[in-house]
Amino acid sequence: MTADFIAVVLLLAVTAYACAGGTDYGAGFWDLTAGGTERGRRPRWLIDHAMAPVWEVNNVWLIFVLVIMWTGFPTLFQTVFSAMWLPLALAVMGMVLRGAGFAFRKPSRRLADRRAYGAVFAVASVVTPFFLGAAVGGVASGRVAPGTEASADAWVNPTSLMFGLVAIATTAFLGAVFLTGDAHRFEAPELIGYFRRRALGSLAVLAALAVITGFVTHEDSPHVWHGLTHGLGLLFVVLAGVASVVTAWLVRRGPGAWMRVAAVGVVAAAVFAWGMAQRPYLIPTSLTVADAAGASATLTWLAIVTLVALVLVVPAVVLLYWLDTHGELEELTDAELTRDSGAAGEGTAHDT
Repeated sequence: MTADFIAVVLLLAVTAYACAGGTDYGAGFWDLTAGGTERGRRPRWLIDHAMAPVWEVNNVWLIFVLVIMWTGFPTLFQTVFSAMWLPLALAVMGMVLRGAGFAFRKPSRRLADRRAYGAVFAVASVVTPFFLGAAVGGVASGRVAPGTEASADAWVNPTSLMFGLVAIATTAFLGAVFLTGDAHRFEAPELIGYFRRRALGSLAVLAALAVITGFVTHEDSPHVWHGLTHGLGLLFVVLAGVASVVTAWLVRRGPGAWMRVAAVGVVAAAVFAWGMAQRPYLIPTSLTVADAAGASATLTWLAIVTLVALVLVVPAVVLLYWLDTHGELEELTDAELTRDSGAAGEGTAHDT
């Protein structure tokens, strides 16, 4: 029972990273496709303002996933990172370069430097989710098993390719939906329609890729296909479909908090559908949850630590997002800094 609980926690952590990190990567996707310097100036301005306060927090969920994997399911961790070391290493490189590009772009004075850092940030925002999706596709297709040596076939196959493309489309969809709301929040009405069209277009692309992935999975990963068309897997597939329709309706209706909730529901339901479809396996059809689980004492302590971490981390993350959406984390403008400095100077002179 403890192993099953930890497996559910792992799935929840993956879902959190897919939703929070996916939105982050999606903003980078739209940065890449915004166009030249003049044409893309306003969309990139919005992306910078929307991402700046919260973009680093998404890696909390990734770290959570890794910790649960190597302590709760060490065999799974060893198997995946041995067989998939190349795509995962490329994904990590993408995360590092992406963060560096975003951090250095804004303070750079020279236009050429801003362009270079912006290109690194944008390209890495597309490359990283693709390689993460490709690795997940390799696991879902059963090409990885305990003792499997690293090979291109593990992640260069039809299922991995489709999972990688679905990952990119998912991030683009989430990013566009959230940026539509941010355009309203930052009082940029011309960008509301801009990102609304992209949200609806990326949702259509995501739906088409999901259908194609279903056909590919039917041939390439029969166990997962069976899980997606029966039981809880099918239930979450239906929920993802319903959430997609609701999201499209809300996006067309206009920016609002429920639009974001519905978009997150699409992705969360899809991730849970994949997780339920693999049951009882962590790696179909070679490694079950029970076989991959660590020592009983380790799992018990991991469950305790996980509950404590959730009690501490979740409220902090919720508070951070609340502060961001209510404009409490906005950077001071040059005028405000000048005014504050002037006021401080007058106060010092008065005291003297």
